[in-house]
Amino acid sequence: MKLFKLRTLKPLWTLKPPNRTFHGHPRLLASDVYSQYELVRQGKQEIPKYFNFASDVLDKWSEIEKAGKRPPNPAFWWINGEGEEVKWSFEELGFLSQKTANALTKVCGLQKGDRIVVILPRVPEWWLVYVACMRAGVVLLPGISQLSAKDILYRLQASKATCILTDDTLAPAVDSVAPECQFLKTKLIVSEGSREGWLNFTDLYKNQSADHSCVKTRIQDSMSIFFTSGTTGSPKMTEHSQGSLGFRPLLSERYWLDLTPSDIIWSTSDTGWIVASLASVFDPWVFGSCIFIHKLPQIESAAILNTLCRFPIDTLVGAPTLFRMLVQSDFSSYKFMNLKHCLSGGEPLNPEVMEQWKRKTGLDIYEIYGQTETGIICSVFKGMKIKPGSMGKAAPLYDVQIIDKNANILPAGQQGEIAVRSKPIRPLGLFSEYVDNPKKTAESKRGDFYVTGDRGTMDEEGYVKFIGRDDDIIISSGYRIGPFEVESALIEHPAVAETAVVSSPDPLRGEVVKAFVVLSPTFSSSDLRSLTRDLQEHVKKTTAPYKYPRKVEFVQELPKTVTGKIKRNELRNKEWGRM
Repeated sequence: MKLFKLRTLKPLWTLKPPNRTFHGHPRLLASDVYSQYELVRQGKQEIPKYFNFASDVLDKWSEIEKAGKRPPNPAFWWINGEGEEVKWSFEELGFLSQKTANALTKVCGLQKGDRIVVILPRVPEWWLVYVACMRAGVVLLPGISQLSAKDILYRLQASKATCILTDDTLAPAVDSVAPECQFLKTKLIVSEGSREGWLNFTDLYKNQSADHSCVKTRIQDSMSIFFTSGTTGSPKMTEHSQGSLGFRPLLSERYWLDLTPSDIIWSTSDTGWIVASLASVFDPWVFGSCIFIHKLPQIESAAILNTLCRFPIDTLVGAPTLFRMLVQSDFSSYKFMNLKHCLSGGEPLNPEVMEQWKRKTGLDIYEIYGQTETGIICSVFKGMKIKPGSMGKAAPLYDVQIIDKNANILPAGQQGEIAVRSKPIRPLGLFSEYVDNPKKTAESKRGDFYVTGDRGTMDEEGYVKFIGRDDDIIISSGYRIGPFEVESALIEHPAVAETAVVSSPDPLRGEVVKAFVVLSPTFSSSDLRSLTRDLQEHVKKTTAPYKYPRKVEFVQELPKTVTGKIKRNELRNKEWGRM
């Protein structure tokens, strides 16, 4: 099977946004970064054998910056909400990351291909070590800061990582499991103090030389391994390469973000999620844009809205949970400084929330869809018609189709599994493999396709609509019901703040729709039986009557993964007596 070769496809979208300029340069000033790959984009030249994002993209932007050909925006801008602020230019990022690369290699003894687990909140050190790992060829395994000792043990053992970097909060948990991790040699801590058995990360890199030669990496060399946030089984180690993370956005030009070097983008994603790598590292920096980060110890509406009012952020990327939370706020005292473009991904966004956001801000929310394994494979691009409930069209480089169990492409409107064509040519952005798990890697393939495990439909214009995870589909009296459409109907009701829909056993119908409902804080009712009937009637009027929830349970909160996705499998298992 051929890997990473471009092929000519009929355009999946034909939008041509205005050719904005800055400092007298056309929108793709990236000329100095992009021009060397123009023939590759045109399919007239093979993808290069060697590529390193740090030397081939970040250092190039540093040169452009020094020549005065980039706007004065920082490359990285961090705040903690308490007055602390960090700003780095591309030159400063290069200087500090080279010192860090020397610390990793010369002091910690890490070599090309070695693995480091990094579990940090949204702090500058996360970005610093990420770039340093690129320079040294060290494979970074990000983790979410809410991990337990058991989670950390699993990640260290499964990955055979020789080094870990974390902070004061999780250091005790690491110490409690470290004796069981035979490959772990070095523990690094981001801390203002010291801890026995640990090296202080800041002291370490600051004392190193900034003279570092970036290692030569092949485009298929491993760059990062992500532990998937799946709702069943142990997390899988999903490997991405220099090509799938770093070179991919160079080929797809505007891709899903459509940024310029003048733009400032803020993604609220946790650092352990692949969206942090896509929206807060690779895709913006390919454009020479500024990445804005708020530490956000707590995701609170007031903190988000105040930040958008105080800082010139152009683009906001957040999970549906974020927007569902924000629209509950009173916007009368907020005026965004510069916000122009909003994107949501991770799970579908209810049309009602999109309408409320538009009504309160005047801005649309553009949906994106992807997975840890694929990156962003569908998106509503700037200028595209927005169809509520749709995730947009296939992104450049991907041939997305709806297929059946035999890998046959289904006609428009017919429900099937969302899949990405991976043969005869594997798209560059696709993951390399599930590390040490050939069985799961093989199971992800069906015929000429990588299968996502998500069900959906595609209309005649190529817009993809998400129905639900394959194992989330409810079959009641022979009808196939996707949870998302029922949830979208429920959330339109003013009493509902959040909801999750799963199957529940029924002696007559086999299974029926059950809704778990979190009530809006502004709604109060002592007659929940009457409210249940009201919600059921509301769903019958909003969508097909057979989809209404025959069972309703009111709860204080819904179980979620650390990335904010609702754990429907946990609710479903509870219903079926499997917990």
